[in-house]
Amino acid sequence: MHRKQMASTLKLAFLLFSIFFFLSPTFITSKPHPLDSLTPSEFTLIQSIVSQAYPSSKYKLTFQYVGLDEPEKPVVKSWLSKPTTKPPPRQALVMLRLNQQSHELIVDLSKRSIISDKIYDGYGYPLLTAEEQEDAADLALKHRPFLASIKKRGLNISEVVCSPLTIGWYGEEKSKRELKVSCYYLDGTANMYLRPIEEIIMTVDLEKMKVTEYNDKSVSPMPKAEGTDYRPSKQTPPFGPRLNAAPPTPTGQTPFKIDGNVVSWANWKFHLGFDARVGPVISLASIYDPDKAKYRQVVYRSFISELFVPYQDPTEAWYHRTFFDCGEFGFGIYAVSLEPLNDCPSGAVFIDGYYAGQDGKPVKIPDIREARPEVSLVVRMVATVGNYDYILDWEFKPSGSIKFGVGLTGVLEVKAEPYSHIDEIKEEVYDNSFVKTSLVTRRVKDKKIPRKSYWNVEHETAKTEADARLKLGLKAEEFLVVNPNKKTKPGNKVGYRLIPGSAAGPLLAADDYPQIRAAFTNYNVWVTPYNKSEKWAGGRYVDQSRGDDTLQVWSNRNRGIENRDIVLWYTMGFHHVPCQEDFPMMPTLSGGFELRPTNFFEYSAVLKTKAPMHLNWPNCTTA
Repeated sequence: MHRKQMASTLKLAFLLFSIFFFLSPTFITSKPHPLDSLTPSEFTLIQSIVSQAYPSSKYKLTFQYVGLDEPEKPVVKSWLSKPTTKPPPRQALVMLRLNQQSHELIVDLSKRSIISDKIYDGYGYPLLTAEEQEDAADLALKHRPFLASIKKRGLNISEVVCSPLTIGWYGEEKSKRELKVSCYYLDGTANMYLRPIEEIIMTVDLEKMKVTEYNDKSVSPMPKAEGTDYRPSKQTPPFGPRLNAAPPTPTGQTPFKIDGNVVSWANWKFHLGFDARVGPVISLASIYDPDKAKYRQVVYRSFISELFVPYQDPTEAWYHRTFFDCGEFGFGIYAVSLEPLNDCPSGAVFIDGYYAGQDGKPVKIPDIREARPEVSLVVRMVATVGNYDYILDWEFKPSGSIKFGVGLTGVLEVKAEPYSHIDEIKEEVYDNSFVKTSLVTRRVKDKKIPRKSYWNVEHETAKTEADARLKLGLKAEEFLVVNPNKKTKPGNKVGYRLIPGSAAGPLLAADDYPQIRAAFTNYNVWVTPYNKSEKWAGGRYVDQSRGDDTLQVWSNRNRGIENRDIVLWYTMGFHHVPCQEDFPMMPTLSGGFELRPTNFFEYSAVLKTKAPMHLNWPNCTTA
């Protein structure tokens, strides 16, 4: 649960969760929608059906993932054309660990039965549950050799907290379902990631739930707690000036509507969903065309498919820290409540989300919020996975654009070192200069370490003005998704344009095991033919996967995509080189992309939209 480079693949075929709509919403109770997320009662029914088939008296059973098994796309389209008809059967995809085997079930809720039950015997393991991660951390805190190590360091065990880490895959023929456990020391701070207890390597077998490896290599210095606490109540003078906030936006006159899980606002309409693995899901995003007097679909389904976070320290205690935040830990499971007026504007609406716990029973994630600021509709989710907070924003604009933004914040995860000043590492003195910083791939020289590569930083001081000239983006290109079968009146193919944000590519070696598993980061843009089963870019079973079921593997089939039902994948990334301003709490690092209509309408989509009614603001007048 830890990060330094993040690469997220956005698949335009998606799911949801926290959203803000400013203005008072209108709620309408309607009949179920085929893409509705599973409800608490449905989770309970699924748990009952599975438990009847595999009673706990005979089987060791855990629910690793339970999510909607969405109907085939043509089935959904058929229902949308006749929404008064009975919706297709509700089915769920269930991933279990059953007697130390991975099972993949399809449960039909209307038939109250399991209609498919397959044993998965390939590489990798299903999503981790929150409960087994907590159990592994608790086990470490009770392990006698660990208690002795804490005593040897003169630390108070009551101030120690532990966090499980996935171990990845590094060429082993066989693997066990295991986690590493890393521990931290509080004692004067809530910021545990800045006080790691280094040089202790501890491995927990999740099937046996026991510590199978323990090695206390040496005692490293403990970073000081002073200055690490980020909580406002713990800050001491001197303080800066108080920030002047804008007054709350008054409630407008025209509300948006929520019809079941379908949101209608301005000229947009879309379906909202939530999933334990990927978090928010936006489906059937459509914009109203007044000339055609109908809604025209822009996006069928869209969600965060995977996030890859490899740390760049190839030492024995750190090389395995290469995390897949969706496929290993679950974005939805780690969703956090948003705070009114800080995370969202006044007038926000709060909606609860649910996922299945390890026992199959529904777990409530409180206070998922929806709000609409100004004249854009923003879908937001925040997930806290380990030390990083991810802020996901989908912004719908009356102009027809869909803009995605991701913010990265949180706290640094640091490695304890004996240095107290950078001069102890190396010395370079500069006056005012322009410095170009390059991230370069390095090969691991220690043959005992299975990690093959990492990236590091090189600095180059510009000697002349010419040295300081940089080209960002070597080609002037546009990326369009068009329908060659439909044209505007002047004859242009209707379409949408992908406007990328800043691009970042992988810096790990292509033959490095983490990069093989995260091959979806090899390109920024991918296009594949629609396939219902191809939705998680890192594969279905990500924990200790071997890269044999990824977007790269699917794309290698080189299937035809011209004039087909296609899926657009966009991979964005950050290379995070920490600086002093990241301490003790990182400012938000943002990136994103935009989908913009290109010959989709006959003219500007905002031309015939009605402006919001003007409201009286203090100290604000119009001529």
